[in-house]
Amino acid sequence: MTNKILIIDDEPDIRELLEITLGRMELDTASAPDLTTARSLLKNNDFHLCLTDMKLPDGNGIDLVREIQVDYPHIPVAVITAHGSTETAISALKSGAFDFVSKPVDVRKLREMVSTALKLEHELPRKNESPVDSPLKIIGESPQISNLKEQIIKLARSQAPVFISGESGSGKELVARAIHAQGPRRENDFVAINCGAIPTELMESEFFGHKKGSFTGAHSDKTGLFQAASGGSLFLDEIADLPLHMQVKLLRAIQEKSVRPIGSEAEVPVNVRLISATHKNLTQEVEAGNVRQDLYYRINVIELAVPPLRDRKQDLPVLSEHFLELLAREHELESISINTDALEKLAQYDFPGNVRELENILQRAFALAEGNTITASDLPPLKSNDGQQFPDAITEAQEKVEADTEFSLEKYLEGIEKAAIEKALEETRWNKTAAAKKLGMSFRSFRYRLKKLGID
Repeated sequence: MTNKILIIDDEPDIRELLEITLGRMELDTASAPDLTTARSLLKNNDFHLCLTDMKLPDGNGIDLVREIQVDYPHIPVAVITAHGSTETAISALKSGAFDFVSKPVDVRKLREMVSTALKLEHELPRKNESPVDSPLKIIGESPQISNLKEQIIKLARSQAPVFISGESGSGKELVARAIHAQGPRRENDFVAINCGAIPTELMESEFFGHKKGSFTGAHSDKTGLFQAASGGSLFLDEIADLPLHMQVKLLRAIQEKSVRPIGSEAEVPVNVRLISATHKNLTQEVEAGNVRQDLYYRINVIELAVPPLRDRKQDLPVLSEHFLELLAREHELESISINTDALEKLAQYDFPGNVRELENILQRAFALAEGNTITASDLPPLKSNDGQQFPDAITEAQEKVEADTEFSLEKYLEGIEKAAIEKALEETRWNKTAAAKKLGMSFRSFRYRLKKLGID
């Protein structure tokens, strides 16, 4: 069956351009000059996509976006906005529009958007139908996680930029991957990058690419991350760590949907779904002048908050079971379990490092366990909710050295230094550049200490 598109615009020239372009894509079209005609066509036809102008003689296109969300939820809606009308486009996306195209209409961008939307249309539920229950790789059964999964499925249908907020280790990248995997771009690449881990002098090349000979060391052409993610999704983790000069360049790439590699005279069109995240408070970062306000509005069209582990402790058993299954597979064991006492001890802890910290705790506990069952005594020292302080990694290192009958100041300091470095590595998922930055050290000095202390 041929896909049918509804075009709504009061300008005959725009309607004709869209009809010709879509006709060349072997798509059927129906046109309406106003909302009244459009509503009549929607009642009497089965459309697969709707393209609507924002300003119409008898109303606003956003009103139609909201109506279609309720009455025809299986139809993706894209809006046509005036050139440079960023606020209007953002309002449309927040109201449920799939995407937008600016006037004058870029035919190439229009074709890309329509192709993506038609992939999505076949997956959206019709009115009074339940959405298909797609498996998400997000572990948990708490109300917070159930709500998060529902939001992910809704956001996957849109092309609006998503900002994921949440504490370090709470699973922001996992959520970003789930949004990509549920959407029409899932057959293309998901490209993730930690903005805080890229040296400042290499950022532009990493994001936009470069041409051979454009600077010292550029021995060949390099494809940037935007081009690598074209057709798919680009996840910018810790976006608040970008320096201001890169924020300007990023904003332009988002607005123009094109990038210019270093040393190139021509811009390269890119088509990415932008997903960003940070553990910082983005509003406070804007107020402090660390994040540009115009970039904030572009990336934070829709915000999705990932709950910390301490707010969903009922998920501890199922999360622990998941991580222990992975450990068992890694060590070629039939199973690894955790007893009730150990789970109760975990439940008394606040998990400042969230799910990532839970995984690290279980890995360490398994290494210390005598059998294949983790008990409370196998767990490392933790800090309980009631404020009782158990020795942390650094204190543990101090006590180990102090217990030595032949006290050595050098060993004492090395123990503290090693514990601090390992803690920084765990908190940055063993990203050495980020860990060095966290400790206020140069990368060269950090690498030297790793070698000296025998940390692999």
